[in-house]
Amino acid sequence: MDLMYLLELAVNGGLAGLMYALVAMGIVLIYKSSSVPNLAQGGLTMLGAYMVLAFANGAGLPMWLAIPAAMVTMFLAGMGIERVALRRLAGRPIVMILMMTLGIDIFIRATTMTIWGGSGRPLQVGISDAPLFLGPLLLNRAYVVGAVVSLVLFVAFMLFFRTRRGVVLRAIADDYTASWSVGISVERGVALSWALSSVVATTAGVLWGSVQTVDQTLAMLLLKGITVAVLGGMDSLGGAVLAGLLLGILESVASGVLDPLLGGGTRELVVAAVLILTIMIRPHGLFGRHDIERI
Repeated sequence: MDLMYLLELAVNGGLAGLMYALVAMGIVLIYKSSSVPNLAQGGLTMLGAYMVLAFANGAGLPMWLAIPAAMVTMFLAGMGIERVALRRLAGRPIVMILMMTLGIDIFIRATTMTIWGGSGRPLQVGISDAPLFLGPLLLNRAYVVGAVVSLVLFVAFMLFFRTRRGVVLRAIADDYTASWSVGISVERGVALSWALSSVVATTAGVLWGSVQTVDQTLAMLLLKGITVAVLGGMDSLGGAVLAGLLLGILESVASGVLDPLLGGGTRELVVAAVLILTIMIRPHGLFGRHDIERI
């Protein structure tokens, strides 16, 4: 097989993997801030994309206003989810919180299906369709934009967790009781983590929606996000970026080589295999803390 073809697959796969990392960042943000596994990130990603369409097509706002408006709305929605659904579960067994996030995901999917239906809707965010070449390599321009956005957000959140507020969120994740005892508002901290995660979900929804249209399949990005988060380490933003790169390259090259032989489906097989093997061999991920508990 042509080496240049494999290299092109790897580069585009790595760029797509950085977009997977956007979904994983939302999961890591909540876990890093509150030790809560979040299974609602796929639904939030889909809802963020639909909110952009609602502001752009429904309210008639230009895209450069529709996206910030959707982010503000999703920020408030994230805080509302924590306040209404999760705050009353503080101190309860982690499996109850996990099931609650799964229930939220199902609720979001059903609600969006009821309001907007199941047909795909195009989302034009101004990314050119013109071919982009890096030497002899043909790159997906939307993936390049998404990768840059992912890296910018990664740097922003790394700086955020060095601030006083970021340190407070990390303290909350380490020990709720100790945080309460020193006067930290645990509820506000957890609500902030959900709000930030919802903004990241909106960003991921916009970028992936511009690639594949906006429909219910955006929620399926949860599987890619969880795989990346687990592989990188549930509390590691840097791990999410590196794991996204690795997963994107692996699934792209594997599908390019094996799909013609097997008839398709290799991408999903690679993702499932990576998730299962990571949990079996290195359950704390590449960069996660060894004391992380998996369920």
